[in-house]
Amino acid sequence: MSDYSGILSELVAGTWVEPDTGRQYDVGIRDIVIRDSLDGAEAELIAAQHDGKKITIVSDPYTHDALGQRIYKALKAGGQNVTEYVWKDPQCSDAGVEHIRDATRHCEARIAVGSGTVNDTVKYACFLDEREYSVFATSPMNAFTTATASVSFGGFKKSISCRGAKGVYFDLSVLANCPPRLISAAFADVICRTTAQLDWLLSHLLFATTYVETPYTLLAYDEPGMIRGASDMLTGDIDALGMLTRISAIMGLGTTFTDTTHSGSMAEHMISHYIDMFARDRHPKSSHGEQVGVATITMSQLQNQVLGSATAPVMKPTRIDKDTLLARCDAQSVDNMIRETAKKALDQQAADELNARFETDWDTLRGRLKEVMLPYETLSEAMQQAGCQRTATDLGLDSGFYREAVTGARFIRDRFSMLDIVDDSTGLQQFADSMPV
Repeated sequence: MSDYSGILSELVAGTWVEPDTGRQYDVGIRDIVIRDSLDGAEAELIAAQHDGKKITIVSDPYTHDALGQRIYKALKAGGQNVTEYVWKDPQCSDAGVEHIRDATRHCEARIAVGSGTVNDTVKYACFLDEREYSVFATSPMNAFTTATASVSFGGFKKSISCRGAKGVYFDLSVLANCPPRLISAAFADVICRTTAQLDWLLSHLLFATTYVETPYTLLAYDEPGMIRGASDMLTGDIDALGMLTRISAIMGLGTTFTDTTHSGSMAEHMISHYIDMFARDRHPKSSHGEQVGVATITMSQLQNQVLGSATAPVMKPTRIDKDTLLARCDAQSVDNMIRETAKKALDQQAADELNARFETDWDTLRGRLKEVMLPYETLSEAMQQAGCQRTATDLGLDSGFYREAVTGARFIRDRFSMLDIVDDSTGLQQFADSMPV
């Protein structure tokens, strides 16, 4: 069997040395394995992490057929104390977490199989129950290696710090057979590095907020090759899929080095969250990764537009139009949005200070930001080759609602991004009205 874990093996062993600092890290996960096949190795892998535990395997109907039943049979044949729970209607919400806690309450360890929904639910349930968990992925997404869970509370999605898996396992023969749109979505959820890093660095340069280079040092090992091989992702090429899976796993580990999801989740993710929170019956059932891809294209257009101008934006105090928000969203969500936005809102003094900074340092600032930014044309071409959706129309999402999501997303989290720069200067509506949808 061929192993594609690469630098992940060094990270798990704690032997990777960061070039610029000489630091070494404990990523918390005891085993990350990416192989062309794990068929026949499941019992040994799980015994190494959860020996003697009463185990419940949690899957949904699709991931059960794809991999869950195989793992159950392998563990049963290996003499392990194992049951399985096939979750008919998975939802990563506070109610969904409580459902899994109750339905699998007699186990000592849980094994999640596939899907971000199942994984995040099991991850958070195990954190609350102080139980171990591991995961077998059925797509190459980055959520499997994070120490956070994205959970909806009363319809308001939050990123919750919890505890990562003990073991994370990727069988490329299974991933190669997952729906092509999931592979494209994984590509989108990794290449968003460009917009997320720029936003996070922007906040750091303007307000001295925390910023850590380590995740980007690691991602840089594979990102150029991933972009060059974008057209191979959907052909069943195991080498290309192995690289995508490895860089996705590295992306997920960003929270380990930063204690936050900022390194890979800024405005592009906020737009996706807005869609999930407020589209309701207009939601086209697109996945989070697909939505992030479209939002990454949008944010790249906006970032390239602002940084391509030699004229700095002229900042004004933040204006929160509560009536407009109430016309779009429920009252509880609006209250949350106002609280989140207040944490980063500009008053007159802050706006004046930024304008004075821009007047003298705009060229230096935009030059520094351009260093971490993929050119829009490079991004768009790579995403097209990887089969990613790039517009709201591609998603099947109403174009008017997508424009609303772009103008409203800045309010759902306290993360300062290029959305805030534009909305507090010229206003986002002008951009939203003219952007391709």
